[in-house]
Amino acid sequence: MTKFYQRLILLLLLVGGISAIVIYFTVDIHTLRHLNSFQPWSLVLAIVFLIIGLYFDGVRLMHLVRISGERISLIEAVQVVFGNYFLALLTPGAAGGAVAQVMFLRKAGVPTAKATVLVVVRTLLSIIFLLFLVPVVFYYDPEIMPGLTNNMLAIASGLLVVSILGIIWLFRTSLPNYLLVVLTKKLNYNYRRRVFAIYRDVRGAVFMLSSAPTSMGRVFVESAISLLALYSIVPILFMGMGVSVNLPQIIGRMILLNILLYFAPTPGGSGIAEGGFIFLFSNFLPSGTVGIAAVAWRIIVEYLPFIIGLYFTVKVFGQNFLVNHIK
Repeated sequence: MTKFYQRLILLLLLVGGISAIVIYFTVDIHTLRHLNSFQPWSLVLAIVFLIIGLYFDGVRLMHLVRISGERISLIEAVQVVFGNYFLALLTPGAAGGAVAQVMFLRKAGVPTAKATVLVVVRTLLSIIFLLFLVPVVFYYDPEIMPGLTNNMLAIASGLLVVSILGIIWLFRTSLPNYLLVVLTKKLNYNYRRRVFAIYRDVRGAVFMLSSAPTSMGRVFVESAISLLALYSIVPILFMGMGVSVNLPQIIGRMILLNILLYFAPTPGGSGIAEGGFIFLFSNFLPSGTVGIAAVAWRIIVEYLPFIIGLYFTVKVFGQNFLVNHIK
């Protein structure tokens, strides 16, 4: 049996096991009664918002490629997006997602160096948008961090903006290169080369972010629409369960959870996503339903795109590619 099929079987066992454990430890005698009142329209609306989120994810990538001086079609951009979901779920820390994006971009005619920078820019835009919203999240949901005052939030927001602008300015100078030379001079050659490769990619991404402010502003708005549409799936599912939704609070908690998932070491954040969801939303839902809601959320936003990503990977690269290259 090839490494790919072994990994796929392990993934299915992991996902199925986590889902079963989550449901087993969260159901109670009230679960079936609450589920009987579930409104199917919310699933349809959740799929609609999934399509909106993925569409704008593809559109922003297409516009990013255009800023770099290359061109790809919308269908090629969508293939990159779904390929990211596929390999991210197959690899620890979702590391394969970045590799998949570069592969699909290369297949679409984007040079490897530019493709790598584009992947970094795409990730940075999402993280920057989420970080900008963190003070807003704490403002609308003070229960998460009791003791935070409005003045403290205002100061934190100002420091965040200054820090991001300062980092962008810093990477446009030669100072980081000098510091890396000093800090890595005692490291072995291979490790040092990797550090400088990462630095070059991040520096290239920073130059792209600051090279076309108007166009990049458009991409930033598209990133915001994509992420907020995907996060809106959760309150939609809650409404289907008959829950009165506090939209800013629920979206805010989804923002915090997804910031955490960017740094999760497990494939696609498996286990951490479900555990974080239960921790953040157990008080919002009827008794015995939070685990089922967590699994439903993961199926819609992660496992469904994973299956579509598998289809596109086989279609673009062929089945032999999976067998021979995914190790």
